[in-house]
Order: sequence, then C-alpha cells, then structure tokens
Amino acid sequence: MHIPEKTVDRLEILVSTMHKSDLGFLKGMFVNSDLNKHQLLIINQTTQECLLMSNNPKIRVINSFERGLPQSRNLAIKNARESICLISDDDVVYEKGFEDIILKAYLKNENTDLLTFKMTDFEGQPYRDYPNIHTHDKNTIRTANSVVISFKRHSVLKQGVEFNTNFGLGAIFQTGNEYVFLRNALKKKLKISFEPKFILSHPKFNSGSDVGSDKILFARAAIFYKYSSLLGYLRLIKHVYTLYRIKTIKYREIWPKVRIGLKGIQKYRELVKNGAEKR
Repeated sequence: MHIPEKTVDRLEILVSTMHKSDLGFLKGMFVNSDLNKHQLLIINQTTQECLLMSNNPKIRVINSFERGLPQSRNLAIKNARESICLISDDDVVYEKGFEDIILKAYLKNENTDLLTFKMTDFEGQPYRDYPNIHTHDKNTIRTANSVVISFKRHSVLKQGVEFNTNFGLGAIFQTGNEYVFLRNALKKKLKISFEPKFILSHPKFNSGSDVGSDKILFARAAIFYKYSSLLGYLRLIKHVYTLYRIKTIKYREIWPKVRIGLKGIQKYRELVKNGAEKR
C-alpha cells in the first residue's frame, strides 16, 4: 500500500483518555498555549452511556469500547492524518511553543523516523536523568516516556510498527508499553533520535514508577525474557537484588519477588507457545 507523505509537516497530538463526556480536560493540558492552534485526535475509551463529542474541526474524537492503553495508542496511529504525530495522555501540560520545537527538530533531523524529547515534573524539575546522545539505541530508549515520543506517521505505518497489546496499562504485563514499542521500531531499522528540549510537564508518579510492586516486577521479568531469553532469569535476580540494595524492598521480600518474576516469565512463555506473543 502506498502511503503518500505531505509536503509540509504538521503535528497531530494523539491523546489517550477514558470516560470523558466533555472537552474541558483539554484546558489544563494547553494552559500555556492556544488549544485552537493544535490538531488533536482523542481516543476516549468509554461506554455507550458516556460519549465524547467535538464540534471543533481541529479536535477529532473516536469513542472506543476497547480497553487497554496499547489498544488506544494503536487506534490513534491507525486513524491519524498528519505527517508528524505526538503521543499524549490527559495528564500532561504542554510548554509554550512546544509544537515549534517538535517541527523544527524534524527539519533539523531530516533522516530520523522518531524523535523523543524531555519533560519536567510539576515542580519544574527534569523528570529523569537524560542521556547525552543524539541517536537512541536499545539501552537509551529506556529513558523515553511515552508522552515525549513523536514519529513520522508514514514511517511507522510503512514498517508496521505498533504498540504490543500485551504490555502497558490494561494489558497482561502492566508496564513496558513505550519500551517495547521503541524496540519494535529499532528492529524494523527505523532511526530514533533524541532532541534535548523540554516540551511538557507530567506528574512525577507514573505506572512504571512503582518498581517494587508485584505487577511491575511481573511485567519487567517478562521483558527481561523477551529480549534476553535464558539470560532473562539472571537479569531478574540481579534486578530484585538491586531493589533490595536501594532499599525498595526488604530482605525478607527477595525470594517472594523472585517468584513473582518467575511467574511473569512463565506467563510470557505461555503466550509465545500459544501464538499470542512473538519474540
């Protein structure tokens, strides 16, 4: 299938949200900029009793009755229209001039397929330690949160890059959504670059922050095995020991946490065996 590129790049913001019945939540997201200057596609996972409507031609809405963040992201990618897309959630606040930063970065990096950026927490502090790099690899993509990932729609569609529905909020494995997506992009030989500029702020806590919780450890272990095979078991043990060393878990929790991770690996292997997951 031929997917034509537009001659002038425009940005479309792909917002994932749930159970919204009005567009009021957008005011907080765009408090620093004019909402009417931006093109949005909102995926509202909801029920028939709580539908979201838009009369603004720049704000398109799809009410979806699926569940799961990766499903929401994939539906947005499939229905996006503009040449450059930015992944978004409903709890971010965009910086003034963020769209210009993104589009200028693509002009500067003509050969890149995806670009990631920086973000702050709501106290104005950098959200994390960012790498001093220009081109991402399988190690540095760990520093990219989903809401600072942008991409050329044509490149992603052409190579069939999508979010893995087994990873992310609402999935079997409740973290790793963006990491698995970017690993998939690298596997398809897409170029991922990093632009060290801040484009938004985000609450400090996110779904992957509770690193010592059972659900996150269950998912992390599956990711270890997905990308390291049998070495994934060693990575699990090392990870649990690190959690103990940095006092995230107590000594008596070490073995129970290892068992949780082993269950995650077992579940992942079952999915592979049943054809529900590809390594």
